[in-house]
Amino acid sequence: MRLFFSSFLFTSLLIGFASDSLPAGTEPDRTRPNIVLIMVDDMGYSDIGCYGGEIKTPNLDRLAGGGLRFTQFYNTAKCHTTRAELLTGNYAYSIGDNNMEHGATFGEVLRTVGYRTLIAGKWHQKPLPTTRGFDRYFGLADGCSNFFNPGLKARPGEGPPGRKGKTRVRRWAIEDKVIMGYTSPDKDFYHTDAFTSYAMERLDEYKDEDKPFILYLPYTAPHYPLHAWPEDIAKYRGKYKIGWDEIRKQRFARMNKMGIIGPNHKLTPRASRAWDELTEKQKDEEDLKMAVYAAMIDRVDQNLGRLFAKLRELSKWNNTLIMFLTDNGACPEQPNTTPDIPPGPVESYRTVSVAWANASNTPYRKFKSTDYEGGIRTPFIAHWPGVIKPGLTGQVGHIIDVSATFRDITGAKYPGEVVGNRTKPPAGKSLLPVFKGKQREPHAEIYWHFSRANAVRQGDLKVVRAGKAWELYDLKADPTEMNNLARERPEKTAELAQMWEAWRDNCKIKPE
Repeated sequence: MRLFFSSFLFTSLLIGFASDSLPAGTEPDRTRPNIVLIMVDDMGYSDIGCYGGEIKTPNLDRLAGGGLRFTQFYNTAKCHTTRAELLTGNYAYSIGDNNMEHGATFGEVLRTVGYRTLIAGKWHQKPLPTTRGFDRYFGLADGCSNFFNPGLKARPGEGPPGRKGKTRVRRWAIEDKVIMGYTSPDKDFYHTDAFTSYAMERLDEYKDEDKPFILYLPYTAPHYPLHAWPEDIAKYRGKYKIGWDEIRKQRFARMNKMGIIGPNHKLTPRASRAWDELTEKQKDEEDLKMAVYAAMIDRVDQNLGRLFAKLRELSKWNNTLIMFLTDNGACPEQPNTTPDIPPGPVESYRTVSVAWANASNTPYRKFKSTDYEGGIRTPFIAHWPGVIKPGLTGQVGHIIDVSATFRDITGAKYPGEVVGNRTKPPAGKSLLPVFKGKQREPHAEIYWHFSRANAVRQGDLKVVRAGKAWELYDLKADPTEMNNLARERPEKTAELAQMWEAWRDNCKIKPE
């Protein structure tokens, strides 16, 4: 059935989130916490409320209020490489970016210390999760699909589902069974709701087990196509007619006030024409696009409210580490295959505009698939009652650090072999010291690579290119990459560029 938030549940959550203290005599074993890892898809840095956005995300905001927000945390700027690195704790191209044949997933790692391993959502790797360390799976094993109907056939009373291409059939999986072109018989099927319901059913199923669990919940929202329930869209319809220029200014001001950004941050130039240049009809169309996009994020937050309530109901909350992030920056891609059908319903297949993607990444430059900060910087929230104290941290982290953190907490070891292949030594560093309020020894360098997008960060210096000449930025003085120092500091630019080339060559070397 359709999922609605009752006022009673909302009030209960408010009360529950306000009290994270542990009852006397019930201190849990901190070396075996439950883990919930939540990742959204193609969401910008400043979309959610606790990072400066106007989209209503009360559950994430409360999670952030009781947890730690990172202001310098990174992904890989692209869907499948982020998943490979998040899962294995190593750089995607060093272990096999589509197969992970030389890297162990955190499912495989945590199984060795007795964890129940669960996943619901977007996988985007060739082998199924059930062959790579996960006990149970339900979701999209592909890159993207129609949110209401991932299949090919229309349900009774509906038009044909909007699709990216006529010949592309999306891969779905239920446990270890692949379904090419999955159409749920449930007329109220919707990705975000279905993934959450499956996760909650598994938590109920295993509630009496004497073992901890890891739940990996990689939502597909708000990746295109723009699909949302009408009641969620209605919350935002008309709110974006102030335009992307004003939205960017408002977000920038809130982010400064929150401390998410600082005095050295400058608002980058818009990536499109000015809002005032649009006709009234165009403004209305753009308002609808962003309203649907916002509704998709709103629905994620509603579902997280359901999930968090379930953790409390099962008395799991006080010993559960919850983390939230996005797989890359907001997306400028434009595969609008149904130009005559507005975004929102099952029959449509539409995307947000470049201008709104630019607003979602406020205040940073560029987008998904680039290694500028707008493509790779992600909100990252970590919440663990009794361990993590509320606050902000500017310490630099990367998704390769997540698996290392799990191993540090649990004592699990990274295996030397998976699926008959030798593994590459993991590159991540544990975030546990940061969680405990300590200063962590940072990475000497962090590397990025996807197609023509390349970068390396060393301390506050970063070189980046998009298939062209290398650019150099000082991220402490210039965190929004407005002042290219390559001509002023050619030696340092060349040094870091050569380091990237050497790293990329090393990634090609297979373990012996």
